[in-house]
Amino acid sequence: MLVKFFGMGRFLTKKQDKKLPFNSNRDDRKSVRKTLLMGVFWRILAIEGILLIWSLIYRALPGDAGYADLFWYAMRIIFLIAIILLFMMVTLRSFLTKRIISPLEAIASANQRLRENDPTARQVDLPNDTPKEIKGIVSSRTQMLDTILEVSEERLRLTNFIRNTFGRYLSKKVVDEILESPNGQEIGGRRETVTILMADLRGFTSLSETRDPEDMVRLLNRYLEHMSKVIMEYDGMIDEFIGDAILAVFGVPEKRDDDPARAVACGLAMQNALVELNDEIVNEGYPHLEMGIGINTGPVIVGNIGSEVRVKYGIVGAAVNTASRIESTTTGGQVLLGESTYNLVKELVTADSPQTIMMKGLKRPLVSYPVTAIGSPYNVKLNFRADIEDGVEINLPFHCWKVEDKRIASESMSGETTMLNENLITASIEPPLDPLTDIKLIFDFCMDAHCFDAVYAKVLSVEEQKKKIVNHLRITSINEKDRDILKSWMEAGS
Repeated sequence: MLVKFFGMGRFLTKKQDKKLPFNSNRDDRKSVRKTLLMGVFWRILAIEGILLIWSLIYRALPGDAGYADLFWYAMRIIFLIAIILLFMMVTLRSFLTKRIISPLEAIASANQRLRENDPTARQVDLPNDTPKEIKGIVSSRTQMLDTILEVSEERLRLTNFIRNTFGRYLSKKVVDEILESPNGQEIGGRRETVTILMADLRGFTSLSETRDPEDMVRLLNRYLEHMSKVIMEYDGMIDEFIGDAILAVFGVPEKRDDDPARAVACGLAMQNALVELNDEIVNEGYPHLEMGIGINTGPVIVGNIGSEVRVKYGIVGAAVNTASRIESTTTGGQVLLGESTYNLVKELVTADSPQTIMMKGLKRPLVSYPVTAIGSPYNVKLNFRADIEDGVEINLPFHCWKVEDKRIASESMSGETTMLNENLITASIEPPLDPLTDIKLIFDFCMDAHCFDAVYAKVLSVEEQKKKIVNHLRITSINEKDRDILKSWMEAGS
């Protein structure tokens, strides 16, 4: 009989356990329902067992009761105990379920929904007669959730502010890497092979000396905005702006197999974007801008560089210096690839003959390839290429000086133009200049009270024409009034 009621007690708890959401995870810990009901059951059973034994002993003490009397007496007591036990379990189960177990299960269910990001998890509905201690738990829980939510929202706002603010100074991917990595703020770096793109405006420094500073800053910002959009489109990281120069990197913080090809496509797209920008700004009275781009691939150190006082996320290495040197040999509109980059993309690109120059500090000549197009899947082609064969024959005398490391040589050379077009000058100079030499040129005359300002140019090539050695010069900087006058002469001459 006792076994039967014990089994009923297990049944009473087991049946309700199936309703609990936390039982689905096979947790070995007992539920509140099971703990309470089993605890009550065993305690009632223990009390009734003590009463049964005491009653039997009390009945047997006088000595006038036989074994049969004691047996049936015990059976009557057991029957009464069973009735009492069943009554207590049914009534207590209903009472405990309504007043204690169900409210606690409601809280547990809400906590489970909270894990699953259910928006209803914050609300716990309890009966009005729920004990005040359990209501206090719910009230404290709600206050804690409100506080946690408020702190989380504030932290999210702060994180987004940091990401959005510093994402304008660094690549958003770099900001994510710094914020999410446990060692993101530590000084140090790692060795990576990356592709570096260096872009610089031609003649912008001399141009800014003759115009309003605020006006030039607005123009520079427009230029940088256009170029930044192109770089981001090709998934490059802008390392820094150096005045009117841009240093971009492909291969950090995430390395991809097509980093060199994307860098080349980006450089060509940047030149095309500058053509579009010039169409806008020239109509607004701004000068025509020209940009040279150098691209190089090589090993660098990537990471946090600096000190505890001032840290910069960037790259350091000989490959960066080589990219800068390649860029310094470009003329406006050019995209030059270093040998290392060209060897990685030569099956995809269309390039002119390589140019070779010996530069200070290098043990061997610097070889670069002028690239004009890249094929699938990028399919980018330069929209404009200056042709040295086109032009108008005009003879204008001038003097010129070599420019090396932004220093103008003291010795001048005389020369005379033989052909002009909008961006190129073909001239005889004594003695002839080496290719890629930068020069400052001043015409030896004034017209109608207008004297020409200095013109800056780079030597593209040297060749013999009509038994004369001539230099082909690419104009890198010219006053807009001077450009208009030369253009009117060319129109008249043609």
